[in-house]
Amino acid sequence: MTNPPPPPYGGYPPPYGAHPPSPYGGYPPVYAGYPQAQPTNTLAVASLVCAFVFAPLGIAFGHISLSQIKKTGEEGRGLAVAGLIISYVFTAFMVLVLVWAVIVIIAVGRSLEDMDGMTTNYTATPTTPIDAPPLPEFKPPATLGSNCQYPATTEPASKPAKPPRTGRVPTQPALVSASITTNRGGIGLQLDNAKSPCTVNNFASLAQQGYFDDTPCHRLTTTPTLGVLQCGDPSGTGQGGPGYRFPNEYPTNQFRLTDPTMQQPVLYPRGTLAMANSGLGTNGSQFYLIYRDSMLPPIYTVFGTIDKTGLAALDKIAAAGTADGSDDGKPNQDVTIEIVRLD
Repeated sequence: MTNPPPPPYGGYPPPYGAHPPSPYGGYPPVYAGYPQAQPTNTLAVASLVCAFVFAPLGIAFGHISLSQIKKTGEEGRGLAVAGLIISYVFTAFMVLVLVWAVIVIIAVGRSLEDMDGMTTNYTATPTTPIDAPPLPEFKPPATLGSNCQYPATTEPASKPAKPPRTGRVPTQPALVSASITTNRGGIGLQLDNAKSPCTVNNFASLAQQGYFDDTPCHRLTTTPTLGVLQCGDPSGTGQGGPGYRFPNEYPTNQFRLTDPTMQQPVLYPRGTLAMANSGLGTNGSQFYLIYRDSMLPPIYTVFGTIDKTGLAALDKIAAAGTADGSDDGKPNQDVTIEIVRLD
């Protein structure tokens, strides 16, 4: 068999796809290419997305995806970790917001209950319009606070007490804060030292001695023209006192003793703190907490005002009425002064 003639240019080319011989001995190996990339774990992506939509689900997906990535070698670990961190942050924030919301709802609910109770009591003790002149304008007497005297009475003290200091007492500060704590709630007071310094001096002295502590408020009046709770008598009879007495101040000192208008009732407005007495110059320890606009002759010394919290407590006491159902008697709800403090 005759061999084919050699190609004119030095041999046939290698078959298609064959590698030319290497001048260094043999053919080079076939290049294998890049390794195939692993897919991204689906739950890792879901964890990051849910972190912004529903964080607890993002936490669950994050932990599951990390477990899967560890087994399969899939991509997405960074996404899963980011999803977990953001989900935990959002979950903690949501828990704090929820706790804060619960606290606010509870506080608002309690406030609404208090307001509802106050509204009920105000309705139970309506204020009747009173046609009476107001308390007179205060004009400081020349001798105001210059000589406070507390002479002894023939009746013994219902509870041991020392008379307050006598002589000149200061009229400043004009107002002195005090509070009465009762078993029916707190009653805040502003004592009017600028108008009735001798009376405030007496009240402060008795309070500091603990004279009012653990004593009853023995009388409640609920007539249309007189709404008062009377306190300050340790005996609870309405006859007790500290064993001394002292003169009237405002508004009595705005009238001449012979002035007939001093016998005419004036309007003691709701929220007035006034002394109780059995006649001019017989002040001792008993006082009125006036919870309704009332008509009284100007012979009861005004020495302070009652705050809103105190009036709310008084309204509840008044709404319960008296023990015997009358409009003047012992309160149906026992009222005890636990302590009186100067603030």
